[in-house]
Amino acid sequence: MTHDASAESPLALANSFAGADIAAILRERGWLDATHAEEAGAALQAWLARAAELLGPHAADRDALAELLGLIFSYDAVAILQDAANQAVLAREGARDVIRELANRILEGGDVDSDRFKEIVEGMKLAVPYRSRAMFHPIRVALAGRAGDGELDRVILLLDAAARLPFVVPVKAARQRMLEFCAALD
Repeated sequence: MTHDASAESPLALANSFAGADIAAILRERGWLDATHAEEAGAALQAWLARAAELLGPHAADRDALAELLGLIFSYDAVAILQDAANQAVLAREGARDVIRELANRILEGGDVDSDRFKEIVEGMKLAVPYRSRAMFHPIRVALAGRAGDGELDRVILLLDAAARLPFVVPVKAARQRMLEFCAALD
């Protein structure tokens, strides 16, 4: 089954989380404090609401939501590449072709929001012969830090907006992650 950012209607899944839940998790983890929250103002509130909207329906409980948020705030390409499950994804036929095509498209510039992500995926479908998990798992490993299902696409959609906000721990944007991932891969 193909999972992409547009494959599931966000209305189809129940969401019991709000922006306040996201903020509470971020404060507990040390990723957000009062000074940074005040500094970011409305932009932060919008991001928190968007994070709840995108991630909430994919989190069975608060711990699962915190785990998804952790993928936004913690990214280490070397550690990602040392994980056995990620190595298995990257060892599959075509994974390096997918990564190369993804890198070219990410590095062309522009924030990776929902529309841009769809554009990248559609362009990749024309450029590489891989589909479904053969295409999406390498994308998710490179940008979210692990293989998995569609909830990781939503993590990817939050990266660039989060990178512009003054969190305690700076978020690495999609472009920065791609550069770091490719450098570590070689």
